[in-house]
Amino acid sequence: MYCTRTLTDFVSWVGGTDRRLALFENLFPIPRGITYNSYLILDEKTALIDTVDSSITLQFLENIQFVLNNRPLDYLVINHMEPDHCASIAQLLLYYPNLKLVGNRKTFELLHQFYHLELTGRTIPVRENDFLSLGSHTLRFAFAPMVHWPEVMVTYEEKESLLFSADAFGSFGALNGALFQDEMDFDREWLPDARRYYGNIVGKYGSQVQRAMEKLSCLNIQMICPLHGPVWRKNIDYIWNKYSRWSRYEPEEQAVALLYASMYGNTENAVNLLACKLAEDGVKSIAVHDVSSTHVSTLIAEVFRCSHLVLAAPTYNNGIYPEMLNFLHDMKALNLQNRTVALIENGSWSPVVGEQMRAFLEGLQGMRILEPVITIRSAPSAKTLEELEQLSKNLLSSLGTAIRL
Repeated sequence: MYCTRTLTDFVSWVGGTDRRLALFENLFPIPRGITYNSYLILDEKTALIDTVDSSITLQFLENIQFVLNNRPLDYLVINHMEPDHCASIAQLLLYYPNLKLVGNRKTFELLHQFYHLELTGRTIPVRENDFLSLGSHTLRFAFAPMVHWPEVMVTYEEKESLLFSADAFGSFGALNGALFQDEMDFDREWLPDARRYYGNIVGKYGSQVQRAMEKLSCLNIQMICPLHGPVWRKNIDYIWNKYSRWSRYEPEEQAVALLYASMYGNTENAVNLLACKLAEDGVKSIAVHDVSSTHVSTLIAEVFRCSHLVLAAPTYNNGIYPEMLNFLHDMKALNLQNRTVALIENGSWSPVVGEQMRAFLEGLQGMRILEPVITIRSAPSAKTLEELEQLSKNLLSSLGTAIRL
């Protein structure tokens, strides 16, 4: 049975949700599922904007057939060739034998790599700023390479000022009936997943996001229609400003995240002591995560959110504790920048992890190491407590007055 939503008199959402999938890209936990968005425009000609993952192809085809109401499907615009958005192309070509595929040169290169389809006479290659008239509606194309694949483009519909933004401005999470951001409490229900989605999927490509946003800033955008998550039709500046900040690697909040590894609880003890001291000193935005039991995608979301980080770990095989090292490698891979970081190391006979973490962080842009670096010998001592009290004061001073209760 079809399940669609109306965006405008001429545009419908024909996507769907998957709450069975446990790992997005077989990597990122999605306990709330995922949404695959696709949009259908009706005019003198009809145009579908992207397809969906193979897991919901049947639902997708029923949605399209309902909205078309026996009309032909003339065009499929392929903004992004990742399989979760293009896995239904072959089925569409069978259902609609006159369908033409619209994409750029790299789109069709990837299409032939993924799916060995005979497309002679069925493709319309486009370049930057080309347009496609559907009648009263006109689609104009802008390239957004590496946001987050090299072939990515976005499509702007000029009559109703709609931006079909590919993976940009998207989010993890399955829609629960509500499609539009103003139909939900976005801050409470969606912002953590939108941040985690950005940091882990798009986060590495901040400069490319900035270039794309600069290119699009001259447009009158009345609605942002991403390929995952809610559609934005009100307060668009909210998500635009989030992306602007995230892509410049500016912390979203003046806040402290304490991220630790602990084998037998002693390093954790020191982190708990510091967290309590920070709270006593007036810090109200404190997050504490065990890197061994918190998925690294959540840790990445936190470091995109917070201005100040505390990294605490034991020395392991004369190196950085493996789960902390994995997290540091992810931070580097995703190009994190411009944070203040405090370090706590533990080592019963040869504590070296502090210097190794410092060296790792010094390889990232704009990372400031906050002193003192605290060394624990096996378990926290009275000296450790004094040093934690000093570190709390230094963190408080660095944070400024905005975080006081």
